[in-house]
Amino acid sequence: MSTGYQIKDQSAPYFLTLQIVNWIDVFTRKVYKDIIIDSLKFCQRVKHLEIYGFVVMSNHIHLIARSGSDDLSGLLRDFKKFTSKKITEVVDSPQESRRKWMLKLFEFEAMKRKKVNKMQLWTHENHAIELYSNAFIIEKLDYIHANPVKVGIVEYPEQYLYSSARNYAGLPGVLDIVELSRAISTY
Repeated sequence: MSTGYQIKDQSAPYFLTLQIVNWIDVFTRKVYKDIIIDSLKFCQRVKHLEIYGFVVMSNHIHLIARSGSDDLSGLLRDFKKFTSKKITEVVDSPQESRRKWMLKLFEFEAMKRKKVNKMQLWTHENHAIELYSNAFIIEKLDYIHANPVKVGIVEYPEQYLYSSARNYAGLPGVLDIVELSRAISTY
């Protein structure tokens, strides 16, 4: 197992990338993105997740976050477990035209691993990079906000609804964040 991207300091801020197995484009539909947003809101409210930046792309999520309860690994584990269950329930509905294809891929990934029972939605890695300086934090925030522009979803970062770029531009966002101007001085 790789140790390059492990969460070592459970209370530090991290740049995180959570990806869907085989880079399957799950988050092309609003219902799946909303499951992610609702789950992140729950983690903020109940599990003390502090989010400084985020974007939900078609097959992965980027976060700049830290755990206020000093258990970022446990929080991410629970988030992935819950969202995996909710998303696969919605995928396994007659409304999902890609149902058979997606479920087959999730089942195939689960068969590769002893610990996964039936289906695997998320990869096991969190691609966690500890944020060690203000400049590095800003670099990662800019990277997150540029994602939807780079792939041609929007022309300007703040136009993408499922991104904290809206919050930083003073527009209403789908998720409350801790703006870096207030948080950055604590690191």
